Order: sequence, then C-alpha cells, then structure tokens
Amino acid sequence: QVQLVESGGGLVQPGGSLRLSCAASGNIKRVYDMGWYRQAPGKQRELAAITNTVGSTNYADSVKGRFTISRDNAKNTVYLEMNSLKPDDTAVYYCQARISMVSVTDPMNYWGQGTQVTVSS
Repeated sequence: QVQLVESGGGLVQPGGSLRLSCAASGNIKRVYDMGWYRQAPGKQRELAAITNTVGSTNYADSVKGRFTISRDNAKNTVYLEMNSLKPDDTAVYYCQARISMVSVTDPMNYWGQGTQVTVSS
C-alpha cells in the first residue's frame, strides 16, 4: 500500500503565503513525477505544478512566478511554496505522485486526500 499525506493548508489573507507538504509512504520502490492539483468549487480539477525526478518543473500560467514546487527525493516528499496568494487560488489542493511499489512492476498514480486553501480577507 502507498499513502500520500498532505499538510499545510489553511486560511490566509490576499498577498499572503502558505507552504504545502506531501509525504509518500508505504512499500515504495521508486517515485516518479510528483505534482499538485487544485479544484475550486464548481470547477474541474486542474494542474498547478509538477516536478520530475531530476527537478524539472512545469506550472500553470495562473501560478507562474508565485508558486514554487520542490521535492526531497530522500524523504519522498513534495512541497508547494505559494506566495502572493489571491482569492482565485482558493481551492482544495491535491498531491499526486506516480509511484512503483516493490511488489508491482508498473507504476501507478496515487492521490492525497486534499487540503483546503482559502484566500480571503
């Protein structure tokens, strides 16, 4: 079994900052891409940021220059540093990782339970 556990969400004022963390645990052989998706009320889930095993990154246009994704491969953990937050960033943020388990040949996508980020004055 593999679990992704997120932390760091909360309420913040516009212009503020938050840092999300997501740690993968379980019978892991290798972690491939790790990313953060978000889903606002009434909208589809969308990619916010993603990083691969060598640290290459890709961001949604709406968060470029404000969000930074990083990872600690030794800890199987991915982070999302969010700055200059706007009300439009309000959403449930989900961690996603492509992971192969020790007993399974093909990697699979796993999701965290989600953490709420609310940007409001």
